[in-house]
Amino acid sequence: MSQYRLAVKAQTVTSDVKLGDSISVNGACLTVVEFDSGSFAVDLAPETLRRTSLGQVSAGGAVNLERALLASDRMGGHIVQGHVDGTGTVSGFISEADCYIMEIEAPSSLVPYIVEKGFISVDGISLTVVQRTNNLFTISVIPFTMQNTNLHERKVGDAVNLEADILAKYVESLLAAKPTNLV
Repeated sequence: MSQYRLAVKAQTVTSDVKLGDSISVNGACLTVVEFDSGSFAVDLAPETLRRTSLGQVSAGGAVNLERALLASDRMGGHIVQGHVDGTGTVSGFISEADCYIMEIEAPSSLVPYIVEKGFISVDGISLTVVQRTNNLFTISVIPFTMQNTNLHERKVGDAVNLEADILAKYVESLLAAKPTNLV
């Protein structure tokens, strides 16, 4: 990977890709600038490198990929835009039955948007918050998700991309807006 271009080996997401399409890479919505039948490349803006963990992806490292949602598709999970709000740090794993409880430390700027049983995107994966205390929150990861995403490679101290629920951010913005004379 050059400093500003990331090449990804992938076949499923390239089956119908076109130049300019959006593909989410670890939760960051990026634009396809090159592709062939087995890979695609995206350019990384300095803002993307500042706000995400994509600058830490090493050659051969696993990433989570998702094509853009078509208006005709079902929508599972919550609304994930691919607009990463910041990075968190994996701070622990606990086995629970056949699942894993993953603990993540979030930046203080995101804490107000993280609520128990609310939504959070971790590396582009739509997940439900189990619990939040101060700047730590937990998610429960089922075996399928653990095996079919890059979460199985995560270890304590790793950075993960976080995207908070967009609805909470809109509500906050509306409440902070100046009152108008439309009463």
